[in-house]
Amino acid sequence: MAFALRKRGPSKFERAADGSMTLIEHIRELRNRLFRASLAILVGFGFGIWLAGPVLNILKKPYCDLDAARLTNGACNFVQLGPADLFLLNLKIGLWVGLIIAAPIWLYQLWAFIAPGLHRHERRYAYVFTGLAAPLFAAGAVLAYFVTAKGLEFLLDISGSDINTTLDITRYVSFVTNLILLFGVAFEFPLIVLMLNFVGIASAKRLLSWWRVAVFVFFAFAAVVTPTPDPFGMTALAICLCALYFAAVGVAFLNDRRKGRGKEVYAGIGDDEVSPLEFDAAPVEAGQRVEASAPIAAPEPIAKPTPIDRRYDDMT
Repeated sequence: MAFALRKRGPSKFERAADGSMTLIEHIRELRNRLFRASLAILVGFGFGIWLAGPVLNILKKPYCDLDAARLTNGACNFVQLGPADLFLLNLKIGLWVGLIIAAPIWLYQLWAFIAPGLHRHERRYAYVFTGLAAPLFAAGAVLAYFVTAKGLEFLLDISGSDINTTLDITRYVSFVTNLILLFGVAFEFPLIVLMLNFVGIASAKRLLSWWRVAVFVFFAFAAVVTPTPDPFGMTALAICLCALYFAAVGVAFLNDRRKGRGKEVYAGIGDDEVSPLEFDAAPVEAGQRVEASAPIAAPEPIAKPTPIDRRYDDMT
């Protein structure tokens, strides 16, 4: 007996009345996006393993360029405390490099999943902020790279010339990468300031009035997150954050001028102040006289029904 195979249509849980995507379809799309992003990261991880050696040499350069690093035998030496530390370190560096290489693909997959739910102006803001976030993070990473060299020089000079210093390679790389990550994230703070202004939460004048608090917070933040006790790294980070903050306030002023903020009709009037009414009413001419129509005749009265001279139980 032959059985006819019929293609199963979408169930009532998978159909939407207005033609939009249902929850099941969103979950399937998320699964596909995550699979493509994971595949791109896996390919980038392969290239990252191949580039782990050169990247590790770049990370070691701030320490190896110091004279104090060659006190033992004229070479820049590190130690590993475990037999698999260097192998695991190369895997970690390869993963970070793979994430950077595959960033255009997995960021696109993330954006393609989120973008259909955003308005046109929200997409435009997302393009602008994403375009600014990458160079700001890169600038923070470059600053952290130079601060690492100055900080290590300060720390090694304190130890004295009679002490030989040999660093653990795993802890040293973690020290450098954590510093790069902290500086890169800190450089994203101006985007938060611009976001507050673009969405209308804080005006440029209000942001400028907070400059004393902002400068204090920047120096306190730099003193806490900078792992080296030298004043160079803290001051460099705080000054750069202050400069970025005032630059963001300047952009906020341009945005307020473009949108006409502060020039509203009742901007200079207090809540308990009566606003002047500068209004010249135009004279209104009298209209034409409307003649009354003929009166409507009253309706004839309805005659009352004739009463029935019979009881309700009279059946005869």
